[in-house]
Amino acid sequence: MSAQYQVVGDSAAEISASIESGVLRGDFVWGARLPPIRALAGELSVSPATVAKAYQELRRRGVIEADGRKGTRVRSRPPIAGERTATRLPVPEGVLDLSSGEPDVRVLPPLGPALRRISDDEGLPQGYASAIAMPELIDIARPRLAADGVPMENAAIAATSGTLDAIERLLTAHLRPGDAVAVEDPGWANLLDLLAALDLRALPVTIDQQGPDPDSLAAALHSGARAFVVTVRAQNPTGAALSAVRAAQLREVLSGHRGVLLIEDDHAAELAAVPLHCLGPVTDAWAFIRSASKPFGPDLRIAVVAGDETTIARVVGRMRLGTGWVSTVLQRLLVCLWLDEEVTSLVRRAAAGYARRREALRDALQERGLAVEGATGINAWVRVPDETRAIGLLRDAGYAVAPGSLFRINTPPGVRITVSPLDESGIPALADAVATAAAAPRLTAPSR
Repeated sequence: MSAQYQVVGDSAAEISASIESGVLRGDFVWGARLPPIRALAGELSVSPATVAKAYQELRRRGVIEADGRKGTRVRSRPPIAGERTATRLPVPEGVLDLSSGEPDVRVLPPLGPALRRISDDEGLPQGYASAIAMPELIDIARPRLAADGVPMENAAIAATSGTLDAIERLLTAHLRPGDAVAVEDPGWANLLDLLAALDLRALPVTIDQQGPDPDSLAAALHSGARAFVVTVRAQNPTGAALSAVRAAQLREVLSGHRGVLLIEDDHAAELAAVPLHCLGPVTDAWAFIRSASKPFGPDLRIAVVAGDETTIARVVGRMRLGTGWVSTVLQRLLVCLWLDEEVTSLVRRAAAGYARRREALRDALQERGLAVEGATGINAWVRVPDETRAIGLLRDAGYAVAPGSLFRINTPPGVRITVSPLDESGIPALADAVATAAAAPRLTAPSR
């Protein structure tokens, strides 16, 4: 916290608003510790109960979080942003950014030809009564998903503005504040932030390269998890992909919890380049999400969601009360990209290129004795003894990577490296730098 910033207020609402304003302006450093409740109460001449209520409201909205016996701190990525906090860790000039988790813009298919084709169509303008998913999109999505093994016989389909939008709508349609959600650990940082913002509790489920551990999932479900979010392949940050054996084991666990909402995330879609093994429909409520952002570009804010009729109807109903629908321009654009054989070829080449870079980095790091995961996708997860030290040394060496603290709950420290910006020729130098950064610090002998 800035030495000049002073929390003010006589009521819980005023105190929470003052702290939130400080976070918004950047007077609080993200991750900074807040004053103890009794200390702040003394400074403001209010009761400790008033400060506790203010802190409780900020925790409910995901602005702050409890940090065990250490007290309370500002979340690493609170759901508010201003000019000074829009980018949490700016990458210095001359440093290669391997922290973003984004696809390589150099291999994304150009959208211009598809945009020109849909602009030449003679389709009528769409009105407010448009369906959430256009019939053309549904007609093409259904066999595409079925060909990958997604059970589509009794499934309904909707379109949302990306994966996270779909997950938020699914969770809010089925759950209530305070409910618990089983999530992968380590897992998608945006999902962890979303749960905090929705006042939902994250129950960690350990994973390996075959997917979530069945016993760990069973423990989370027995602890009261009302939903389970799983990445079927190209898991972020570890690159895990569900194997056929692991999928069968997880289905067996879920079969005893029919009331749990199952959400399957296939964000890498055509880029995953490994077989898909679905879990659903094994519970009464389930949804499978396929995003277009990774293969076709992050600006294509659209995902196709398949699931049971009731769940999809709830998503569609909520959308009608808010945004209404995903732009039919985007829907028609996605259909055009799906049907373009040249685009399909470009995406396949991109998938092969990601695989070469990821495997080359993984092999190079393993040769240097490091514990690294990255079977699929565009990221590698590297275990390190000290995240802060490793990140600092890598920045000094010219590389920016993502701290594992963004992704993990109970798992040991690590860093995530995105392979998208890498050229294969630069991988040996990066591997050397990571090996140096991940090495345990040498103890200096005390001076006599």
